[in-house]
Amino acid sequence: MNLELFIAKKITTGEKGEKKMSRPIIKIAKLSIALGISVMILAVAIVTGFKSEITNKVTGFGSHIQITNYDNNSSFETQPIDKSIIDTNLIKQIHGIRHIQAFATKPGILKTKSEIQGIVLNGIGKDYDWSFFKKNLVEGEIFKLGEKKSNKILISEKLSKLLQVKIGDKISVYFIQQPPRERRFVISGIYNTGMEEFDKLFLIGDMRHIQKLNDWEENQVSGYEIFIDDFNDISELTYLVKQSTASSFTQEGGSVKVRNILRKYPQIFSWLDMLDLNVWIILSLMILVAGINMVSGLLIIILEKTNMIGILKALGTENWSIRKVFLYQSSMIIGKGMLWGNVIGIGLCLLQYYFEIIPLDPTNYYVDTVPVNLKISHLLLLNVGSLIATVAMLLIPSYLITKISPAKAIKFD
Repeated sequence: MNLELFIAKKITTGEKGEKKMSRPIIKIAKLSIALGISVMILAVAIVTGFKSEITNKVTGFGSHIQITNYDNNSSFETQPIDKSIIDTNLIKQIHGIRHIQAFATKPGILKTKSEIQGIVLNGIGKDYDWSFFKKNLVEGEIFKLGEKKSNKILISEKLSKLLQVKIGDKISVYFIQQPPRERRFVISGIYNTGMEEFDKLFLIGDMRHIQKLNDWEENQVSGYEIFIDDFNDISELTYLVKQSTASSFTQEGGSVKVRNILRKYPQIFSWLDMLDLNVWIILSLMILVAGINMVSGLLIIILEKTNMIGILKALGTENWSIRKVFLYQSSMIIGKGMLWGNVIGIGLCLLQYYFEIIPLDPTNYYVDTVPVNLKISHLLLLNVGSLIATVAMLLIPSYLITKISPAKAIKFD
């Protein structure tokens, strides 16, 4: 039998109904712990949810990893690579690779009767994964590619409003080259991702138009887009893809370039990484506040139980054993506060997830509602880490017990 735990339980249950000086302090400590845990759960769920949403949207347009011609060209007017130089089957065999698809891009000017807008035609093939745009489609339908070249395109809701066009309308896109060329497209669907910079830029259409405009052959493309299962593995998988394409050379004798989305849009992901610092600050402050409140509570509990401490010492109980009694009691108080904190924090997250109570301006935040990402692993780490950190803070004030004299403590009232 754990004697210290038994005494701690007796002290805790025995206090019910008694008027104690420590009771309001303990209630405040429980409240601070509950609020701290709920705030930490919300902070982690919202920040990880926000990062996940933005990452999914950026990779939806640019994929996780790209293979292109190594021509030092950072524009959307690309030099082609031959499909035959890339062994896609070898890349697919890499554990963690979810999908690989060919693509082609070409900048142009979209013109209507009253408006013009610079755009990039993102050319796709029959192997294109439509899951991202199906999720963000607001009107119309996804077009299918057949044997013949398709004139259908997807356009963003931002562009459709700016140019005052709708589903079924025909639009002209002019491509600046020698000689300049025009292509007429029919709007098949309208999408909205909330990423205004991307929505204003990209049209999704048949890559065979780009191949024709650039006088490319059928097996020539701008490159390959690779999607992975776990974003945390992006650096390792980029390295493995580089290894698998190390022997790939263009017809001109040049090599291919393998670049992941972190390198392509470093400003976006640097901004997202800064959010982690904010979370760590919030977690540290909440644990510190909860710990200080518990330290105050423990000191008052020790003061109230001075007589009991003297009796236990007179009976030969060791100092560490008596300290464990109060640490167990403090852990029970912390546990109750954490329980209520989890109920509040998880409850608020679920309400936001299912009912989207708190909206956001997508112009500034790229999402139209506060995103939440609840993971059991995050909850376990938060609770276990908070419990260990708070109890560890109580070790120092519990040392006060060793300074209490049994003779004086027994007489203490």
